[in-house]
Amino acid sequence: MLFVPDFKIGDKITIQKLVREEDTALNYGSGQLENLLATPSLLALMIEASVKLLDPSLPEGYITIGKDSFVSHQKPTVLGETVSLSVEISKFDKKEVEIKMEAYDEVGLIGTGIHKRVVVNKEALLTRANEREVNIVSKNY
Repeated sequence: MLFVPDFKIGDKITIQKLVREEDTALNYGSGQLENLLATPSLLALMIEASVKLLDPSLPEGYITIGKDSFVSHQKPTVLGETVSLSVEISKFDKKEVEIKMEAYDEVGLIGTGIHKRVVVNKEALLTRANEREVNIVSKNY
């Protein structure tokens, strides 16, 4: 039997994070920007918030996984500032969830985005992944 979650369009959550050294662009290959929030860190925060919004309402054995992400990182945020990031369910079709994101620092809007997640059975996903791994092991590179 296929499980269909009860996600509601408009459900949302806000999380906050203090920008630390590990969140800066320096740690993502941009040696010139050691004190600014990296775009991959903003993306990771969007994913974290999305999981916190969706996964607690799923029954045991089900999770959401990322399918697609778009982030527009519009303003710089410096080390030590706090980022507040809100995600809200904008679309849901019984399996795939689209989430809108807005991120602010202490000055104002720093970014927006869209993130899509899919509801899956965790055990079934791991089984498929392990089956793919067999194909990799059997290849002679």
